[in-house]
Amino acid sequence: MEIASAPISSCSKEHQKIYQHWFSLADSDRDGRLTGNDATNFFAASKLSRPELKQVWAIADSKRQGFLGFKEFITAMQLISLAQAGNDLTTYLKSAAELEAIEPPLMEGLDALIANVKSLAIYSESEVNGTAQLQSLPSAQKFSSKSAKKVVSLTMVTSIIDGLKRLYIEKLKPLEVTYRFNDFVSPFLTNSDFDAKPMVMLLGQYSTGKTTFIKHLLKCNYPGAHIGPEPTTDRFVVVMSGPDERSIPGNTIAVQADMPFSGLTKFSGAFLSKFECSQMQHPLLEHITFVDTPGVLSGEKQRTQRSYDFTGVISWFAAKCDLILLLFDPHKLDISDEFKRVITSLRGHDDKIRVVLNKADQVDTQQLMRVYGALMWSLGKVLNTPEVVRVYIGSFNDKPVNEGAVGPIGKELFEKEQDDLLIDLMDIPKKACDRRINEFVKRARAAKIHAYLISHLKKEMPAMMGKAKAQQRLVDKLEDEFAKVQREFHLPGGDFPDVEHFREVLSGYSIDKFEKLKPKLVQAVDDMLGYDIPELLKNFRNPYQ
Repeated sequence: MEIASAPISSCSKEHQKIYQHWFSLADSDRDGRLTGNDATNFFAASKLSRPELKQVWAIADSKRQGFLGFKEFITAMQLISLAQAGNDLTTYLKSAAELEAIEPPLMEGLDALIANVKSLAIYSESEVNGTAQLQSLPSAQKFSSKSAKKVVSLTMVTSIIDGLKRLYIEKLKPLEVTYRFNDFVSPFLTNSDFDAKPMVMLLGQYSTGKTTFIKHLLKCNYPGAHIGPEPTTDRFVVVMSGPDERSIPGNTIAVQADMPFSGLTKFSGAFLSKFECSQMQHPLLEHITFVDTPGVLSGEKQRTQRSYDFTGVISWFAAKCDLILLLFDPHKLDISDEFKRVITSLRGHDDKIRVVLNKADQVDTQQLMRVYGALMWSLGKVLNTPEVVRVYIGSFNDKPVNEGAVGPIGKELFEKEQDDLLIDLMDIPKKACDRRINEFVKRARAAKIHAYLISHLKKEMPAMMGKAKAQQRLVDKLEDEFAKVQREFHLPGGDFPDVEHFREVLSGYSIDKFEKLKPKLVQAVDDMLGYDIPELLKNFRNPYQ
């Protein structure tokens, strides 16, 4: 998991001229960004092994952009020079003064490599209308003569994430804007939504060990953390990497363009006053962001004492997260009505849910068997799925396992379960790219269905008289209208939005003001799903692999 941070790029003016010349030679697209293929071709002249070059790339591209700018290129060159001298890159960091003294690396056969790069550029230009194009997703769309489908060739794209950004802006967002998808389903995406690190959200009743779990992984407390038997965490806390240890208030973090939390402004100031970001330097946080949540209360206290839509906030975070951990205490297995509503709000994200039976060493082996059975029975009623959810058993804190209660067999079980969960967590960055694609495709399908629904309702409105009555009739019988759209366009019923939520939002609009169906916008999304995204996956690799 631990990867060294990229050193600060610093070099003498003489070396900078050399690096500038090399960078211009390596940058085949002349766009100021060195892609993976360009770097592979150029770095090969260093004669380092492939694992060493992969390590150089991982450290230099610390932001996971999928490309190197000029500063990152200098860092890569310095790392190559250090590796050629036999230094270990995972632990080797230099001050700015020392970096200036590092000589440029030895690049054998550079002249032949430059000639090869030039010939590739000429070949690419001469074959731009043939079959020998270099990997590309161009913003200027080109079409295949063999197919009526619009196949977007992706130029100026440096990674899968970069490609998804462009596809969203060019193809999906126009559909969302036209039919107000942001008001009904989800706010528009920003660059920060694509670039954000993978997130893990912890849910559970109070004193089930959510904050202690994060402390256990970080081996220290995060800024502002409070741990106790009473409900100590009274707010949503995002624990993420930062230059220093500090806590940032919710109103501030929600308006920062480089943070993926702007969508939380819809929950009003009452929520933002109970939201904060805790930043600190930590190697694990370089790859994963944690979301610590308030303990779920029992009875009606949650409804009457919370001044914001708690379930709505959970649902918002669930859509953004890569993993959702439900924590249970052996002595608190009852699932209250409010906890049931929270778990229900996770519907559609079932593949992200993992269950953790924490503090399991507080009961003996016989009791643990009964506790596990009771937990599975309770979850079966709430999750309402035939598949058995994955449950991790352990005691996730800094104290040694109470072997006197569970015995040597129980201790061995806990250690294996804890190792499995840690492996699951460590796999998150590798799976983050696939998760982004999965969420993007789900969003595109939801946007299509939303467009069909809105345009259908518009079509059902009269041209002149009786608009108010017609709208009320459509709102009252929304289930029937959903069924009509499903039959007309042969859509899966499971992809349709929640009827009650849709009805609630629809009541604030005049259906007559909506747009009619625009087939070109829908076709653009179909082409994106059928051709552009598969082409993107074919030409680019997961940046974490």
